[in-house]
Amino acid sequence: MLGRSKTFKPNLLARLFTQADWRLTISPARAGRIQLVTDDRRDIDCFDIASIQISNSLLWHSVEVRSNGRADILSGLSAHGAETLATAILDFINAYFAIVIDNDRSRLAQVGEVLQSTVRDSRRYLSHSDLGAIIATVSSPAAALAHPLFDRSRLPERTAGILPASLGILTDPEERHRYNETFVAMELHRFRKFFDDVSGFSLSDEQREASVRLEDNNLLVASAGSGKTATMVAKIAYILEKRLIPAGEVLVLAFNNDAADELRERIARELRVGDDELECHVSTFHALGRRIIRTVDGRPPQLANWVENAAAEARFFQELVNHEFEQDKTFRRLWIELLALYPEAEDTAKVINDDEDTNQYLLRRADGRGGTLKTLSGIVVKSLQEQRIANWLWLNSITFEYEKQFAYSDASGDTQHFHPDFHYPQANAYHEHLAIGRDGTSPFEGYVARAELKREAFRAEKADFFETSSAMADTDELISFVERQLSQRGVEPSPRSPNEILKAIEPTVVKRFQNLISVSIKHIRSRGLTGEMLRERAKALRDPRRAQRFAMAIAHLAEAYSRKLGKSGRIDFDSMIGDATAHVQSGRYKSPYSLILIDEFQDISEARANLVKALRHQHPNSKVFAVGDDWQAIYRFAGSDVTIFTQFEAQFGTSWQGKLQQTHRSNQVVAGAAAAFVQRNPEQLRKNVRSTRPGIPHSIRLIPIDMSREKTSVEKRCVQILRRLNDFAASREDSSQFEPGKKLKVLVLARYNRTIAFTVDDTALTHIEVGRMTFHRSKGTEADYTILLDVSEGEYGVPSLIQDDELLHLVLPRPEVFPYAEERRLFYVAMTRAIRGVFILFEKGNPSPYIDELVEVSPEGVRFETPAGVALQPCARCRMGFMVSRTSRAGKAFLGCDRFPVCEHTNSL
Repeated sequence: MLGRSKTFKPNLLARLFTQADWRLTISPARAGRIQLVTDDRRDIDCFDIASIQISNSLLWHSVEVRSNGRADILSGLSAHGAETLATAILDFINAYFAIVIDNDRSRLAQVGEVLQSTVRDSRRYLSHSDLGAIIATVSSPAAALAHPLFDRSRLPERTAGILPASLGILTDPEERHRYNETFVAMELHRFRKFFDDVSGFSLSDEQREASVRLEDNNLLVASAGSGKTATMVAKIAYILEKRLIPAGEVLVLAFNNDAADELRERIARELRVGDDELECHVSTFHALGRRIIRTVDGRPPQLANWVENAAAEARFFQELVNHEFEQDKTFRRLWIELLALYPEAEDTAKVINDDEDTNQYLLRRADGRGGTLKTLSGIVVKSLQEQRIANWLWLNSITFEYEKQFAYSDASGDTQHFHPDFHYPQANAYHEHLAIGRDGTSPFEGYVARAELKREAFRAEKADFFETSSAMADTDELISFVERQLSQRGVEPSPRSPNEILKAIEPTVVKRFQNLISVSIKHIRSRGLTGEMLRERAKALRDPRRAQRFAMAIAHLAEAYSRKLGKSGRIDFDSMIGDATAHVQSGRYKSPYSLILIDEFQDISEARANLVKALRHQHPNSKVFAVGDDWQAIYRFAGSDVTIFTQFEAQFGTSWQGKLQQTHRSNQVVAGAAAAFVQRNPEQLRKNVRSTRPGIPHSIRLIPIDMSREKTSVEKRCVQILRRLNDFAASREDSSQFEPGKKLKVLVLARYNRTIAFTVDDTALTHIEVGRMTFHRSKGTEADYTILLDVSEGEYGVPSLIQDDELLHLVLPRPEVFPYAEERRLFYVAMTRAIRGVFILFEKGNPSPYIDELVEVSPEGVRFETPAGVALQPCARCRMGFMVSRTSRAGKAFLGCDRFPVCEHTNSL
């Protein structure tokens, strides 16, 4: 019945290029046990295996086997290999369960009676693990039926046929589902008054159901302003009221101290105890990690003195780079190549064809991130590849002239000239770098023909010349070819000293790489990335040559960083989470927690998720209750991985998923438009957002402003709107819509700090309270009105077109497929801060594409208007201008586009 013996091990390539080294054997000779050889050899009892999960890493698939609180990661598998291994383990486990059941059929009925008694009482929600706990005291084959990996469909028909109907709640998921649905309906009726007043609020039906549900894994998908914190408080209060779980076994996790403090205060208030009397554990992830390490080691861990101070951290990483630069020749070479030859990734404008292209390219580059392409010798060149060649020449003290004029005689005898890219006086040789790919073509019209004319001119004048091409840069042979050509002409490199080189590098380039280093090392440590993983991932980036060098450099620095931490006996925040997880997985730390609640779960990272899983799997009957909003996942740069949220069941196992779709913040017009807008990304979880506040007509005001005439136009128009709101609040002071004596709150929001770097005379705004912050910082806040600045198209616009350096893709979670997915969520966050209305300012004639989308999803909710509040009618033809009153030569009034004569669209009055 158990079949033949099978042995599994990593893929051959994985064994060659990674440290994957394990062997798993399934054999009928070891009935009920699987042999696993990793660092040690051990037999794992089928009953001890809590979960089998497949995960995709950077290079290989892996199978995670959790048993007795330990997690074994069997990596180095292909997708098919991982699926085959997981299936084989599950088949083996269920084949053994069939033997157990067959050997003790007589007691199945007895277990059925115990279950039926529990069902008849209908006093509690029954998760799968709850059923296991109920029958744990009954020594019987039913222990197999209650196992989380039991699968009736994998049993032989003979065994499945002997299971009595009384065991249906164990063997049939639908029967348990029907029981729980009935229980929830009854429980909501029993606790109606309880949920009518939780911290002074009456909970919605969705909040009440989420409070009662207690599956092994639970995900509550919230909406902005839907009362997720109130739901968490209510769930804890309900569980303690029912005495389902002792207060000391409840853990609440938050991502920052402010959120943890608010949760602690609200839970204590609801339970009517002081903060110091609260038995539930409310903590940040880092504080929990510190407590776990202290419990195991007998003393609190010492944090490195640079981790909580940004300036100290910057100094530390600078000193780390300097030390490795001085001590390690390999790192020194990589570091110099990155700074001098690969300061940024290649882009589509690799080589510029003519003066017009040059001017446009240099203009695009003048964006505050390094300006034009200046070389170490001080000259300005036209492409990154030319910059690389010129910088290598300077690094090696090779004299050259850039674009020295070359004269030649054409067929008619007239003198013509052009400007070859490089001239080497020592050899009197010319060097042309051509924008020609491996297929012999160029992106520029007529370029290949002109290149051939230049070759003929060189040959006609008997000039010494050689050429390089973009194809060589693509295969990383560009510099080596130049070096060989010069050497053949007697020009040998004479490398400059490292210190001379470092002095010549632009400080902005050094700072940019140092910032990349500090961010990358944190992700490498928190995600357990290896040098092999980084180098393999580098192959898929836009500029793999640069990425490969950075991968090797950052892997070296990460090892040096870890050694330095080890020598100092200190840890950083990533160590705190990683070490704590290892303590839990090894069993050195015994978790007291039966219920783990996680706030803002959309911000979860892989490392934090692993800590939660380790705690969850230490106790077969423990529960996870995660609350968050994937529409507000905006911290990928900090390591958050939204797929852990959107693929919750695949990550944590069979789960219940609920939704909070009723918002108490934005009125229905704003809430509906924002929801429709963000759900244009099909990867976002679906929600039908409903507001408790009725829609206010034209809650979204779209305000085009002329930003080209004066730099202060944004500030002036913003202040103009603030004065409008102040006058509005003053005129409605006695209205029942407003609380007497309370100012209206207004938030001025922008994508970047520099957009809101202006002052407002608050003394004149007597009826409103004004705050200013970026879209990111606004998360978690709310206001009566918001003003969104510069929602225009452009690099610093919305969505921001300024992309992080692609090197971050080596260490960050996998990028999303949908274009600007996180920027879309960020704009959703900004919109949903508003209760009553949103004012969106954009550059006239250059609106963000999000403006058109808002018009499409909420045509009745938006209104174009001037900063003074006068309605505008968009031009239906060009969609860039607005209709204004005009008079024909015959004296007849009509409406015409204000972009005339570019757009000649008209409407009659």
